[in-house]
Amino acid sequence: MSQIAWLGPQDSFPNPLLESDPDPSVPGLIAVSERIYPGQLSQAYQLGIFPWYSDNQPVLWWSPDPRMVLKPTEFKCSDSLKKNIRLFCQDLHSQIVVDEDFGAVIRACATSARKDQDGTWITHEIMEAYTALHDAGHAHSIAVTEGGQIIGGLYCVSFGSMVFGESMFSRKPGSSKIALAALSAWCLQNGICMIDCQQETSHLHSLGAAPISRREFLEQLQISLNQTKIELSWTFDKTMLTHWL
Repeated sequence: MSQIAWLGPQDSFPNPLLESDPDPSVPGLIAVSERIYPGQLSQAYQLGIFPWYSDNQPVLWWSPDPRMVLKPTEFKCSDSLKKNIRLFCQDLHSQIVVDEDFGAVIRACATSARKDQDGTWITHEIMEAYTALHDAGHAHSIAVTEGGQIIGGLYCVSFGSMVFGESMFSRKPGSSKIALAALSAWCLQNGICMIDCQQETSHLHSLGAAPISRREFLEQLQISLNQTKIELSWTFDKTMLTHWL
């Protein structure tokens, strides 16, 4: 741990594209800080770094190798998901809602029970930091609603033409997959070639995500960040889902 940078409020992150892991015994751990300082989250994402830690820990900043990503062109829409999408689109009381209640979505992600997990990495500090990022226009929520009630969804981060998926939740089976299907279709429509998924899981793999090298991810990130003239409209609805039917 002594080789890993301990960041203060004014310190910059090491660039993982230029520097190898500071401590090979903890691969992917780039830096540590006492808390998430103002502006730090924005700087981290633009270097391909994200926070992942638990309560009563310092903030741990990661850039894993390999990196799990979902290319929207490779999104796997199974027959069962297509059936759920078709029923969802036909239901007049169901909708996709973007950025209407970011706080409700991130709280739902934080409180949803997950298989093989006793707690959550979405601490109160994380919720406050990502809500500030949302207020700045760089974090977004996609909620799946039924009768006006949120039954699933996800939140993500966006800089340039790169989208970073953060967390999903379902209160009704398959609802988070519908949210991801909508986001993937929106990405295709807007020329976004990659959704960062951070860590490899079997669930993400079943939806078409796959690992790539950290270098490949960071190089694509730099290309995406340079596409600053692209103006993305974070406004869409469930008609986006018809792409998969």
